[in-house]
Amino acid sequence: MQITSKLPNVGTTIFTVMSAMANEYGAINLSQGFPNFPTSERLNDLVTEHLRVGHNQYAPMMGVRELQEQIAHKIKLMYGVEVDPIQEVTITSGATEGLFTSIAALVHRGEEVIILEPAYDSYRPAIEVVGGVPVIYQLFAPDFKIDWDAVQALITERTRMIVINTPTNPTGAAFSPEDMQALERITADTNILVLSDEVYEHLIYDGLEHQSVLRYPKLRERSLAVYSFGKTFHKTGWRIGYCVAPPELTAEFRKVHQFNTFSINTPIQYALADFLKDPREYLELPDFFQKKRDFFLQQLEGSRLKPLTCSGTYFHLFDYSEISDMPEREFAAWMTREIGVAAIPVSAFYSNGHNNGVIRLCFAKTESTLKAATERLQSM
Repeated sequence: MQITSKLPNVGTTIFTVMSAMANEYGAINLSQGFPNFPTSERLNDLVTEHLRVGHNQYAPMMGVRELQEQIAHKIKLMYGVEVDPIQEVTITSGATEGLFTSIAALVHRGEEVIILEPAYDSYRPAIEVVGGVPVIYQLFAPDFKIDWDAVQALITERTRMIVINTPTNPTGAAFSPEDMQALERITADTNILVLSDEVYEHLIYDGLEHQSVLRYPKLRERSLAVYSFGKTFHKTGWRIGYCVAPPELTAEFRKVHQFNTFSINTPIQYALADFLKDPREYLELPDFFQKKRDFFLQQLEGSRLKPLTCSGTYFHLFDYSEISDMPEREFAAWMTREIGVAAIPVSAFYSNGHNNGVIRLCFAKTESTLKAATERLQSM
């Protein structure tokens, strides 16, 4: 039997590779983006409560109404925007399903999708598997600044969508109001959609405000915004997120969603609806993670790893040029084997494997884990 792959150039993800290496060599795993500290017992108890009262059958395809309403309330509180919870909010199996479904529902064969790289690694395969054409705009260290005029020059009559991510994985950069206004300008009077990956909306530092597409009326009308409860509440294994979009885009999104995952874990939806009633659970997150970032940097003071700017996410980039001139993948593998700390090469987030001489480290760990890791990193 002959099989023609839809993704012939896709292999095992770098996250799986580096986590496997960390296990093999007994390295501290700062590569994959998952917290290793305890999560909310109150949220755990709420799940148990809803299991016991019988919320164990299929949820509605678009999501449990109570959770949709609490999300709409959160959006109003955060961004001052009224969202129709029933017509504009869909609960998804994690943010990755929300991203894939958005692309599958709205990108047709031969249509172009602009990606800003380095980019989260699910974007390009999702575009390719539905027959879309990825169009790459590259950003470079140390500041990964976007030239929006250069992005506009990539737009053609076949451009269907632009994918953005803020705060950005892997760079830790956060879009400014000027970035959003520029995006608004280059998409005005076009049929271009915006897919906005905002899973780190609550992980933003130094007094900055998250610039959601929902804040900008002209962007909101053409955008699908995707979020993650797993990233927000440190429960990545729960695989639950949501997509917010205008009714006409949501209708198309749900046509695919209903035949993809159909509905999402019922007791967890009810538990999250109750949990969101206390806004402190998400409003206090920037301070919580900024303290972790600052502790991590303090422990690395004097090392030969040079930190780049981190305005958001729970990842930090480091320039290792004072230590080695190895390509990023080789350096990350060497560091895992010889130093005992696993990292992600940022080149893995570029389609062409571009090397900036930079690695990504995750600081969503306990202080004891970060201290142990930085002691090893200081030895380089």
